[in-house]
Amino acid sequence: MIQTRKPTHPGELFLEDVIKPLGITISEAAKHLGVSRKTLSKLVNSRSSLTPVMALRIAKATGTSPDSWLNMQTKLDLWLASQHKPENVIKFEFQFAG
Repeated sequence: MIQTRKPTHPGELFLEDVIKPLGITISEAAKHLGVSRKTLSKLVNSRSSLTPVMALRIAKATGTSPDSWLNMQTKLDLWLASQHKPENVIKFEFQFAG
């Protein structure tokens, strides 16, 4: 089920829950992650999506699960897609066995 409230971008969460509490700059955080400042800046400012590679980097640096970071991005992606539902889809006339 898709939620009604727009999910938080994982980059915004990384900024608010990791970078700011540590008192470090975007440049310092980027160095820890092994990425460019520009790449991290785009992520934390919600101008790029979280990639599986970045999820692995963040997870390794924070001791968290890459799945948890990717799940945040997936929820956001689904919410954004649900704002523009296709209207030309015809439902299949069968039931799944299960």
